[in-house]
Amino acid sequence: MPKSFHLPGPAHRHWAWQSDALCREVGSEQFFGPWNEPRRDREQRDAQAKELCASCPVRKVCLRHALLTGEPYGVWGGLTAKERRRLRSDV
Repeated sequence: MPKSFHLPGPAHRHWAWQSDALCREVGSEQFFGPWNEPRRDREQRDAQAKELCASCPVRKVCLRHALLTGEPYGVWGGLTAKERRRLRSDV
């Protein structure tokens, strides 16, 4: 069994920003719709999610996370998956 002082530190520091995210107060349904969601409903849900993201204190960190990890779904950091794909392809 490895000695505890040889083990890596807790990963909490990598995810601590999430505890300050405004989305924690509203639930994931606002940011991730069902696969068969009608376009009009998706656009409305995305707009509401983006509105919340606009005032979130960790928006930039959230977006950076989504871009670095290639998050394929949902609104992260104020951008939809499609917008993030477009942004990555421009770089």
